[in-house]
Amino acid sequence: MHTDSVHGHTDPATALARAEALCRERGARFTPLRRRVFELVVEAGQPLTAYELLARFAEDGGNPAPPTVYRALEFLQAHGLVHRLASQNRWVVCDHPSDPHGGLFLVCRTCGRAVEWADEGVAQALHTSARAAGFQLPVEVLPEVEGLCGDCVDAH
Repeated sequence: MHTDSVHGHTDPATALARAEALCRERGARFTPLRRRVFELVVEAGQPLTAYELLARFAEDGGNPAPPTVYRALEFLQAHGLVHRLASQNRWVVCDHPSDPHGGLFLVCRTCGRAVEWADEGVAQALHTSARAAGFQLPVEVLPEVEGLCGDCVDAH
């Protein structure tokens, strides 16, 4: 199946309902902490570090330990609800967590905005090229490509 779409504007209520349903279907525990971490990532609308998440917890009056937040992020990533942007060590919501997918992230080098671009053709080409070079990539790898988002292009 080939899909060509750009994501990055996730409605918080829709994302939360989708996450709850996905966890329920999989028999995975969507604990209050995991739910709140997910909500904070969705509400941010941009990639966040674990420490930025901790600061947002503090604004709510919460005080979870860093390892607790990292475990929640690992759970969310394992279930396809968030992606980790390795180049920034930041986390961003996945716009279509119930579907295995490939593609890449377009990351603005000025404002840091990250947009998930789902394109199975790009994913297949990447895996094919990696195999030709003697590498095996994880099934769902989302490389990052830096550039300028439309807003930053317009501002310059």
